[in-house]
Amino acid sequence: MGIVSNLLSHWRKPSGRIGRSALWAMNFSHARLSDWGLEHILIRKDWTVLDVGCGGGMTVRRLAALAAEGKVYGIDYSEESVTVSQRTNKALIDMGRVAIRHGEVSRLPFPDDLFDLVTAVDSHYYWPDLASDLREILRVLRAGGALLIVGEEARGGIYGKLYERWARHVSIAHLSVDELRGLLSQVGYANAQAFKDVDRGWVCVIATKAT
Repeated sequence: MGIVSNLLSHWRKPSGRIGRSALWAMNFSHARLSDWGLEHILIRKDWTVLDVGCGGGMTVRRLAALAAEGKVYGIDYSEESVTVSQRTNKALIDMGRVAIRHGEVSRLPFPDDLFDLVTAVDSHYYWPDLASDLREILRVLRAGGALLIVGEEARGGIYGKLYERWARHVSIAHLSVDELRGLLSQVGYANAQAFKDVDRGWVCVIATKAT
């Protein structure tokens, strides 16, 4: 059990050699999931975008390609993630098109009403207080801006039992799609809608900040 908990802790907050290996693995394992999620929203070229829990930085790179005339920020509370994400996006950082910061979703180091889009790919499970953290993201979104949450699984999905086992070792917010949509509405988001890939268990939830 100790070994399992240790490995899962690196998936949640990568550190050291094992953490670096996990981050590079995530860059590849999450690539198709990230691409699938981003297909559900039209991203304008001049948008300012934030990726919360940027991990190894591949989603940041994809967002920078879509928002080619805007700016993309990545944030992660793992210093190892920040280092790997900066390496992944070095050329874009040197161009001034990407910035990677160390920080927490509970206290985002950004002013109010900055972002057109905030994304979270397979990271919301691990946030300290999901309701409060969703409100913090709402603060930094512009009116009409969108939050895009993408995950490999929701409660009741095909991998539900696996996630329930994870929850015994690492505290995660394992909600159903309806529960997540309800929570988004409860904390102040509008127009929450969900998309599913039933065969792969993937879910995508989009909600907006009222204008």
